[in-house]
Amino acid sequence: MSNGSNKKIFDISLLHRIFSYVKPYRNWFYISLGLAIIIALFAPIRPFLIQLTVDKAIGKDVHIPQWLQFLFYSKNLNIAAQVVIWVTVFQITFIFIETLFRFIFSFITAKLGQHVVKDLRVATFKKILQLKLRQFDKTPIGTLTTRTINDIESINEIFSDGLIPIISDLLIILITLITMFWIDWQLTLVALIPFPFLIVATYYFKESVNASFIRVRNAVSNLNAFVQEHLTGVTVVQAFAAEEREFKKFDVINKEHRSANIKAIFAYSVFFPIVELVLATGTGLAVWWIADKQLNPGLLVAFILYLNQIFRPLRIIADKFNVLQMGMIAAERVFKVLDNDDVEIQTTENQQPTTAMNGNITFENVWFAYVNENYVLKNISFQVKKGETVALVGHTGSGKTSIISVLNKLYDIQKGNILIDNINILQYSNNYLRKNIGVVLQDVFLFSGTLMDNITLYNSSITEEQVIAAAKMIDVHDFIMKLPNGYYYKIGERGTTLSMGQRQLISFIRALLYNPAILILDEATSSIDTESEILIQKATEQLIAERTSIIIAHRLSTIRKADKIIVLDKGEIKESGTHDELLANNGYYTKLYNMQFAST
Repeated sequence: MSNGSNKKIFDISLLHRIFSYVKPYRNWFYISLGLAIIIALFAPIRPFLIQLTVDKAIGKDVHIPQWLQFLFYSKNLNIAAQVVIWVTVFQITFIFIETLFRFIFSFITAKLGQHVVKDLRVATFKKILQLKLRQFDKTPIGTLTTRTINDIESINEIFSDGLIPIISDLLIILITLITMFWIDWQLTLVALIPFPFLIVATYYFKESVNASFIRVRNAVSNLNAFVQEHLTGVTVVQAFAAEEREFKKFDVINKEHRSANIKAIFAYSVFFPIVELVLATGTGLAVWWIADKQLNPGLLVAFILYLNQIFRPLRIIADKFNVLQMGMIAAERVFKVLDNDDVEIQTTENQQPTTAMNGNITFENVWFAYVNENYVLKNISFQVKKGETVALVGHTGSGKTSIISVLNKLYDIQKGNILIDNINILQYSNNYLRKNIGVVLQDVFLFSGTLMDNITLYNSSITEEQVIAAAKMIDVHDFIMKLPNGYYYKIGERGTTLSMGQRQLISFIRALLYNPAILILDEATSSIDTESEILIQKATEQLIAERTSIIIAHRLSTIRKADKIIVLDKGEIKESGTHDELLANNGYYTKLYNMQFAST
């Protein structure tokens, strides 16, 4: 997933795709377009009325339009004072009406954008949850956070400050120009002499700000990724006194963000005075023309207002176009996530098991690599029968955790087959497979919330009584009840208010509740003290006697009781057998035993 590029982005197909999310709210979209047209039609009315009142006030013979005569049919519009008073009253009323329409227009476009953003954010987050884990291995979490929050929020601006407001402003300019040419085409041409200079300045402004904004978006993405990573790993940073070095890295990224913003600010600082200069020049030319031909104060005032209605929206349009452009760039980033086909492995057939899973596991010549052909599992073959307990042992990086990952379909293998009950796991739905495989991981992740929420993972079908029963099974109930609010104790982010051992006990309860056919303990007791280990040992023995279990552990007591021990080294199976058989072989296991377990 790239952070974007410096190419121009105004892809009609991309815009069409964005507006496909408008379909559920198309009535609001049509209303906003209708309001844009009405607001544009309002544009020439006030300058015309001001011209009328000025000309009437100085005693000029002015034709009163039929619609005004009808509106004030009871008033004597031949009297100048009456015209000035009642037209002014109408203008004040008209301003309130116009303001109301503009408010409704702004509110509806913003509301439309928020609904589209909501739907896009849900779709994006849902897709992120479906991505294969390999995507998270190579994509910083902060980058995905930027896609889900910042970039999607930028898409909202396509509606609130982008395309629809641009259409409204362009209509105002068009109708104003038509009105000006209809009133006096020669004066209009004279007043618009500096207009081409503004068009050129607008183009260069748009290009400059667009390039700056792309840099800003990339810098924001980099900042998010850096901050997220370092806040998560702040303990490591502080433990190694690396604050100063990491701060310097942050300062470099932050300076890039600042420089990009300053460049955009500079473009604005140059462009806006140019707009004012061009407007002043056009106004001066209009004054010169009227003074040279005929002194017509009403026409002069009206044309000054008309020029403002052209030049001021142009200044805003340049800015809004960049908003639209950035929204398009953000949309392209978001759609790259939505179009990512590297999602979790799906079922190849509509396999609907009619009986409960037994838990017979077979690995047939399995090869697996996280990246390209750098295999971490090489030709792995073994069987685990229902109710057996198998221990996987080996040095760090030998492939123990990878076996668990591919069994759970967290990653897809490159070669070979994995079967459960003689059915290829690809034929099981992810939901069915994972409901039948209980996992207690080495690195236990707990979410912000209550203990109950973390144990049930918001599964409403799990009752409080079931949770308490599972906790009592491993003698954790008393420990939980000593916490404030017991099972509804609020824990901090990642469960930092609990010890590592306590977190693993909570994870163990979570696995018990689902009563899985297969139980996986991935270093489940590696960080638990002796007292905590005793708490779960009894329940562990009961569980592994009833279901297929795969244990990755360094605790000798756990390994000794396994029906089979598989010794891994550099992704290959070197030995397998019982504890006593492997010690008798005096091979790899014996070396591990002497290195890690002899002291016990």
